[in-house]
Amino acid sequence: MVLGTPPCAQLRPQGSYDQDVLTPKELLLGRAQRSDRLHSTLLPKRIALPVFASDALSSVSYATQEILLVLSLGGLAFFHYSPWIALMVVAVMVVVVASYRQNVHAYPSGGGDYEVATKNLGPNAGLTVASALLVDYILTVAVSTSAASANIASAIPWFGEHLVALTAGLIVIITLLNLRGVRESGTLFAIPTYAFIFGIFAMIITAAVRLAAGDQMLAESADWQINPEATFTGLALVFLLARAFSSGCTALTGVEAISNGVPAFRKPKSANAAATLVMLGVLSIIMFMSVTILALVTKVKVAEFDADLIGLPAGEDQKTVIAQIAQAVFSNFPPMFIYVSTVTALILVLAANTAFNGFPVLGSILAQDNYLPRQLHNRGDRLAFSNGIVTLAFMAILLVVVFKASVTALIQLYIVGVFLSFTLSQLGMIRHWTRLLRLEADPTLRSSYIKRRIVNGIGFVMTGTVLVIVLTTKFTRGAWIVCIAIPVLFVIMKSIQRHYENVSIELTPEDDERFLLPARVHAVVLVAKIHKPTLRALAYARATRPSTLEAVMVEVSPGDSETVIEEWDRRGIPVTLKVLESPYREITKPIVDYVRDIRRESPRDLVTVYVPEYVVGHWWEHLLHNQSALRLKSRLLFTPGVMVVSVPWQLESSDRVADKAEAEAPGALQRGIPAQRRD
Repeated sequence: MVLGTPPCAQLRPQGSYDQDVLTPKELLLGRAQRSDRLHSTLLPKRIALPVFASDALSSVSYATQEILLVLSLGGLAFFHYSPWIALMVVAVMVVVVASYRQNVHAYPSGGGDYEVATKNLGPNAGLTVASALLVDYILTVAVSTSAASANIASAIPWFGEHLVALTAGLIVIITLLNLRGVRESGTLFAIPTYAFIFGIFAMIITAAVRLAAGDQMLAESADWQINPEATFTGLALVFLLARAFSSGCTALTGVEAISNGVPAFRKPKSANAAATLVMLGVLSIIMFMSVTILALVTKVKVAEFDADLIGLPAGEDQKTVIAQIAQAVFSNFPPMFIYVSTVTALILVLAANTAFNGFPVLGSILAQDNYLPRQLHNRGDRLAFSNGIVTLAFMAILLVVVFKASVTALIQLYIVGVFLSFTLSQLGMIRHWTRLLRLEADPTLRSSYIKRRIVNGIGFVMTGTVLVIVLTTKFTRGAWIVCIAIPVLFVIMKSIQRHYENVSIELTPEDDERFLLPARVHAVVLVAKIHKPTLRALAYARATRPSTLEAVMVEVSPGDSETVIEEWDRRGIPVTLKVLESPYREITKPIVDYVRDIRRESPRDLVTVYVPEYVVGHWWEHLLHNQSALRLKSRLLFTPGVMVVSVPWQLESSDRVADKAEAEAPGALQRGIPAQRRD
């Protein structure tokens, strides 16, 4: 007799129990989280800032350097253009931040630029934005971690010989931290981000105090000279300045991540996201301009090519601009130089975290819209989009390996995608406010909409201009790769959507569609030898009561079947055994041909093939068993009217694995499985 669960026992949903012993996965990634705990992962502003804004904040450490590297092509005299170029970058940043404050209020669902473009400009425009953002997120990880490796190498030269391995290792670490969940990774990342902000402001204040006291602060490269690559005048000078400006615009990357991450904020979501945007803008502008000015005050020298830097000791690499400034400002207190170098490396590593929060969320939305594989839509057991996180890490590591972790090479591919998304987003918001103006009669609201449309209009002109400059100045230096990658990704996502649509149409039954029962069921049990798995398969097949039942064996070598036939007769198995000859020693083809012959003779019959299989407990045992069964099943799956049934037989190794899992797991009641007792 089977008894049910005792009345006093209360079933608990699976996953609600506590385990005393953590599994290796839980030690690495933390305990699994229930779906109803999603609200607890929402972020306050103090955590959201480092989570979503670390990319934009970290660009302070290399945006000035990228401007100076381009200007160095014209020689040292061109460095005096850097503050003016920085001011132009700041002007664009102010407009972009103001524009995105409007985005997060108008479209708070987390679709960001993709949603804005899709709803206002159409699906193709939205998919173009999505393609650009996905490419840019991958580049963000590659550039940020490569820049971090360069800063580490500035402090510890040994790492300069292992930049690719170091960068790949940093990406793996960030991936593991993000797989622990947004809230937990955000808390871990908050300390280094605020430590970086403190370090930069400490450097700014210290420099201001020393300058006021009349101290002279000189970088180690202050007395070096730069060998100009060419003479730049007229249009050539304009092109050089435009190129320096486009490189400096890397300071704007990451601004869009907040608009994509609005759902992760605590309520009121839009207001908190907008406030975080303002904090990001203010901090970035102050730090970026200060670093640019300090680079001139300390007379930092950097060049795009080491050979052009006269005075650089042979065999040494250039130190980064931020490292040279910190060394000069804290020349009387070296520990602070080490501190700034350390937190700069950390923030550059964590800048990739912006992409690790933006890419998976956007990927989930695209997967929901059938543009990406649906696996990207699902959250993992830590409530993070783990498939998207792993995909991003893999693609970023691939870029790092291909470009050898060179920031100078990767930076040429950077910001094309983000400014394309900026521009289309601004155009989409202009149409958004125009549509609302057509429907609104209230003068107060109309006035508000007009002002907001003007802001987005200015944003469209400025970001569109920057996009043209970026494409013009960086196309031949590597940006062409992005110009190819974005359309290719667009076509791939359109193809995925078309596939899902075709599958949906093919699988959707008509309103009056009915499936007729098969005229007969022809069962075939595959036999290799007579052992326990075969006997179980025969017993199961007989229990299903098919119209016809037979066993089939393939004879690879003459005489192989004699022993089986003798054993078959001795045991008196009440099933017909057929032997298929295989003169070419194949197993799969004779069975597939035989099954197809049955289908041709009786097209209305259903053929069910029973395949005995071993269940093993170790990965290496899979290499030793079931290979023929896997090949056979893969072939039969393409045959209409054929069902393939796997009949498992558990070997001892699988029993040990099952016993271990049962011993580590709590009781059946805690897993939500009714307890059973047999009398």
